[in-house]
Amino acid sequence: MSWLRVVRGDAPLVVAFPHGGTDLAGLDDQFVSPWLARLDTDWWIAELCAFAADLGATLVATDISRSVIDMNRDPSGASLYPGQATTELCPTTTFDGARLYRDGGPDAAEIARRLETWHRPYHAALAAEIDRLKARHGRVVLYDAHSIRSHVPRLFDGELPQFNIGTNGGATCAPELETIVATICADSGYSHVANGRFKGGWTTRHYGRPERGVHAIQMELAQRGYMAEPATPGEANWPSPLDPDPAIRPVLEQVIAATLDFAKGCS
Repeated sequence: MSWLRVVRGDAPLVVAFPHGGTDLAGLDDQFVSPWLARLDTDWWIAELCAFAADLGATLVATDISRSVIDMNRDPSGASLYPGQATTELCPTTTFDGARLYRDGGPDAAEIARRLETWHRPYHAALAAEIDRLKARHGRVVLYDAHSIRSHVPRLFDGELPQFNIGTNGGATCAPELETIVATICADSGYSHVANGRFKGGWTTRHYGRPERGVHAIQMELAQRGYMAEPATPGEANWPSPLDPDPAIRPVLEQVIAATLDFAKGCS
């Protein structure tokens, strides 16, 4: 499974990257355009957070594009945000509502194939790493790393805060961990919100069992903090490169280090 990348560490922290992939799995011709199918990628997120491996964290990432199958969606197809605009398990539109497929999109059999081929193996690997570290340490944190364009009118009004913390309303981790992360973000001077538009996807909600020692937290970053965002993304200007010295990296380093300290019982 060359599309699945696991960098194994021994610290009680797993950092997951479900949306950083750009591989269209040979389905390029089914999409209206390959560029459009990659538009909503969490650009450069694994590169931005690669420093976590130096702290001993385990990194789990997929190279498969979210437009093929979204690893952070409920495998049943149930919506994470009922009544709000969102994308499906196998998205048929972009975040902006543009049609992705030339001919409607995958049928039920194809969705089932994609689940077995990519979604279930990704989560089997993620669960195995969580279980391994939980058995060793007694407590583990899953940090689900995401990013999105700062302006997506179909999904949210205005400009998204720089740091968006999701714990499903406090259900997926100890209140102390959410407070630690929110305080770091508040003290940074950047805008932040806890459980705003993004409350944590299926990954956070599925694995977060604080009563059992598994604490899950999602961080959705506005991409302006680490790459240039054009007013209108197009094939000529998007994606822009990763900033070699991202303004938010020191804050991100502090956040991830603090989640590790919490997992170790040092907070």
